[in-house]
Amino acid sequence: MLFLRRNDMTNKKQTKVLLVDDEPNILVALEFLVKQEGYQVWKAENGEQALQTMEKERPHIVVLDVMMPGMDGFEVARQIRKNRRLEHTRIIFLTAKGTQSDRFKGYANGGEVYLTKPFDNDELISTINDVVEFG
Repeated sequence: MLFLRRNDMTNKKQTKVLLVDDEPNILVALEFLVKQEGYQVWKAENGEQALQTMEKERPHIVVLDVMMPGMDGFEVARQIRKNRRLEHTRIIFLTAKGTQSDRFKGYANGGEVYLTKPFDNDELISTINDVVEFG
C-alpha cells in the first residue's frame, strides 16, 4: 500500500476528489456531500471518463463504483495503479457488490477502502476525512 506524506492532503480545499458512478442520482448526492465537506469535486459517469479526468486533474482520492458499463471499477483501479503519475491516488470503492470475494478483489486491485451501498453519509465522509488525514 502506498502512503502519502501527511501534508499532501491536509487542506480540504486543496484536496481533489473524483466521484465515479454510472447512476446520475448517486453522483449528485455524492457531489453534494463531498462539496459540503469542503473538498474539490470532479465527476465521471464511467471508467473511461474517470481515467481521462484522472490524467488531467490528478485527484488525491477517487470514490469508485464497481458495476459500470464498459470498464468496471476493478479495471479502473488496475489502470490507476499502473500509472506512475497516479501512484499517490487513494481509491475508495463504493459499490453494491459486497461479497467477501468482491472485497478481496477490490483490495487486490489497489483499493484502500471498500464500502457497500446503500451507504451511510456520515461513514462515507468520515472515511474520506480519514484517508485525507492519514493517507
